[in-house]
Amino acid sequence: MAKYLLLKHYRGGPTPIHDVPMDQWTPEEISAHMQYMQDFANRLEKSGEFVDGQALAPEGTFVRYDGEGRPPVTDGPFAETKDLIAGWMVIDVDSYERALALAGELSAAPGKGGEPLHEWLEVRPFLTEPPTITE
Repeated sequence: MAKYLLLKHYRGGPTPIHDVPMDQWTPEEISAHMQYMQDFANRLEKSGEFVDGQALAPEGTFVRYDGEGRPPVTDGPFAETKDLIAGWMVIDVDSYERALALAGELSAAPGKGGEPLHEWLEVRPFLTEPPTITE
C-alpha cells in the first residue's frame, strides 16, 4: 500500500470544464457537492483506502522563524495560497494507477447546475524513506 495526497485547488491548475466559483453556486448545489465528497470518503473508508481528508478555510497566514527569542514573522495571507488549495484527502492504495482512478472519480464531484466539475486534482505520493547506503 502507498499513500497519496489528493489536493483540490480553487485555482492554479488547468481550468475545469465547468469553471463557476463556488460562491456563485446555490446552497443546494454546495450541499450536493459536499455530499458527493462525503459519500466518496465513506466508500473509501469501507474499502480501507481512506486515511483522512479536510476542506480548508480560505484564510491563512505565512509564518517564518526569525531567530532565537524573537516572535515568528507573519505575512499574508497570500492569495496564491488561500485561493489555491481548497482541501485535501489522503488515500492508501495498492498502486499509482488506483490513486489516479480515484482522483478521476473525485474530479466528477457536482458543481453549478449539478454538472460534474471535471476539476483537476493534484496527486502527490508521500515521500518514502530514502534507501540506506552501507559500505
